[in-house]
Amino acid sequence: MSNTSNWPIPNDSVRFLLPRPVINSLKENPIGKSLHPVAMGFYKKAQGHTMSRLDHDDYLLIYCVAGEGLLKLNKKSIKVSAGDFLILPKTLSHEYTAKKKSPWSIYWVHCDGILAKDYLDEIITQSQSNILSIGLHSRLITDFEALLDTRLNSSLFESFLHSCSLLSQIITHIALLNKQVQSQFDKSLDLELIRSLMLTHIHQQLDVETLANAANLSKFHFIKRYKTLTGRTPINDFIQMKIERACHLLDVSDKGVAEVGWELGYEDAYYFSRVFNKVMGISPSQYRTLRLGHT
Repeated sequence: MSNTSNWPIPNDSVRFLLPRPVINSLKENPIGKSLHPVAMGFYKKAQGHTMSRLDHDDYLLIYCVAGEGLLKLNKKSIKVSAGDFLILPKTLSHEYTAKKKSPWSIYWVHCDGILAKDYLDEIITQSQSNILSIGLHSRLITDFEALLDTRLNSSLFESFLHSCSLLSQIITHIALLNKQVQSQFDKSLDLELIRSLMLTHIHQQLDVETLANAANLSKFHFIKRYKTLTGRTPINDFIQMKIERACHLLDVSDKGVAEVGWELGYEDAYYFSRVFNKVMGISPSQYRTLRLGHT
């Protein structure tokens, strides 16, 4: 485990290091070995807090909720403000310090596990940065507080297993918030415009060229931007919309499968059934049978 800072802990701050035997047990547990905390805490108005690591052997997450700090990566200094979330991977040398005039307040977690890289490197790649400006979110702060509360039952191994689940929840929440922020502030693609166009064409076919033209982008750049922002291709999203509409029609009407497919632009009923099955995992007829409660 990477060394934590030796910043003196006042009464309103927390630093908790999981005991080494517990970490070893988590590494052998089917739940814990995927992702687990090794140390965690909350530093409030951390005047004088500073840390430098040349050798970093776990992942470090820092959520700044007040004040300011300074992060140094690859000889570049980056200002950290309230609402910023830092992800510092293994082997990444780094330095950080709280600003003197307005020292930061931060939640932090050192973590590891066989899936830690999968959880976190994907977020860094999509953001092309180790700092995510996601803003302040009360629910995320509540999640961190719940994670810190697991230390209060440190005599129970189940409490540490619960901390693994909470950590996973925090990271997936971060991924969601980051996607939402990217969608809101990325001016290169108006997702609402594209999805509105999809909805107005849900009863017919729609090609990528038409969507790209509406976005004033080339086909290549349109698909790339759309997938970066949503994690999916535009045509897959369009098909998903069609099948969701098909489910609605199968739920609220007595129209036949072929007629439902026809209303959504599928002239071939067999092709419509194959597309429906691919998305839903069952055929339109099976879906309707389940809705009616027959098995």
